[in-house]
Amino acid sequence: MRWALVKVCLAVTAMVVIAFAVPLGLVIREMASDRAFSDAERQAAMIAPALSITTDREELTRAVLSTEPGDRGRLAVHVPAPEKAADGTEGEALDIGTRRASPKDVATVRKAGRASITAVTDGFALLQPTALSTGDIAVVEVFVPEGEVSNGVATAWLILAGVGVALIVGSVAVADRLGVRMVQPAQRLAGAAHDLGEGRLGTRVPEEGPTELRSAAVAFNSMADQVVQLLANERELAADLSHRLRTPLTVLRLNAASLGEGPAADQTRAAVEQLEHEVDTIIRTAREQRPQTQGIQTGAGVGCDASEVIRERMGFWSALAEDEGREVRLAGVDRTVRIPVARPELAAALDALLGNVFRHTPEGTAFAVDVHHSGDAVIVLVSDAGPGITDPEAALARGTTTPGTVGSTGLGLDIVRRVAESTGGDLRIGRSVLGGTEVRIWIGLHGTSPDRGRRGHGRRVTRRFGRPRRKEPRTTAGPATSGPS
Repeated sequence: MRWALVKVCLAVTAMVVIAFAVPLGLVIREMASDRAFSDAERQAAMIAPALSITTDREELTRAVLSTEPGDRGRLAVHVPAPEKAADGTEGEALDIGTRRASPKDVATVRKAGRASITAVTDGFALLQPTALSTGDIAVVEVFVPEGEVSNGVATAWLILAGVGVALIVGSVAVADRLGVRMVQPAQRLAGAAHDLGEGRLGTRVPEEGPTELRSAAVAFNSMADQVVQLLANERELAADLSHRLRTPLTVLRLNAASLGEGPAADQTRAAVEQLEHEVDTIIRTAREQRPQTQGIQTGAGVGCDASEVIRERMGFWSALAEDEGREVRLAGVDRTVRIPVARPELAAALDALLGNVFRHTPEGTAFAVDVHHSGDAVIVLVSDAGPGITDPEAALARGTTTPGTVGSTGLGLDIVRRVAESTGGDLRIGRSVLGGTEVRIWIGLHGTSPDRGRRGHGRRVTRRFGRPRRKEPRTTAGPATSGPS
């Protein structure tokens, strides 16, 4: 828009300059020509008094040489021959000075009695008729060089060109400033809309610029305020709904306490305790957390140690795996790995993946969790030896239930995907070396994925990730397909 305005202004100004400069230049050329021939007429009139008094050659020669143009060889006098005298002798025609005009042109002017300008070599000749005392007509010739006819025209054209260029440059500069004044508010508005779409709810637009853009900025800021308010209301509603779960959870906890001793009772009480903890976390997060106003926070202060969280959650799921006869492998958690993901979010994502393994694979199916640190990202691989997922694309679609599965809501993998994408990473599904499903979570450590441009969008099936192949455990018969929740 800015450059379009500059181009339009440049074209209009150039047209205006041409429309005025060209006619003005032609007028200046005509004025210079008129000035040169007016001077020639004045110089021709200087010899007229002498012609009215005498036609003697010597007298006329002295008169011609006494003038400036005559001394420079630019003045000539053509006196016709007088009629026959009484004694029968004929007079002689006089040509005094340097002749440049042709005899025909001189005769034409003498006959017409009007001044004329004729082109000669290197310039022009002004032929001025003058009456003699004898009644004849003499012709005074004044030579005007071509340089005097166009004297000052080139300078005038250069001045006009300079003025025109200055006008064009000035108009372009003014148009550029006007374009900046219009384009910058529009660019800020577009950038703010993009930031708001990315989740930076604190983005606001300065209310400045043209009237229309100020109105758009006011409307945008009002919309952003309403979005923040709506999110706050939704968080309060989530907290209220979660609070209603406390009463039935209390009853469930009391019933679990009366189950006595035994592995099943311990597992039930642990599950109830975990459920109470999750509900409390939801209530506390909904009541205390404010809508993000600066985008995704990826600092160390809001992150966690991925190795610690994975070890803790694997400790919980390993007990259930032992009951079902599942072989478990955990690797890559022997050192601290800080990631920009809150601890509850990572735990929820890992629980969703491991829960899928237990729900959608037969008892006795082995699974593994591997953590890889690549310098600018952390990769978490959850693989199993189950039947695999027949349609990974559908499994990654939010809220989509994989056909043939029971108890699947289609939201589990979406939770994991949102955790990965909040750091600039992604989620992918492929075939594991164990023979079943392998889910890869790519977590960016700096808010962006290092090769995201090459990998494209995360919602596609990827190749099998290379790891040393290990002996697959024995599996029992199960469903033909498995699907994530």
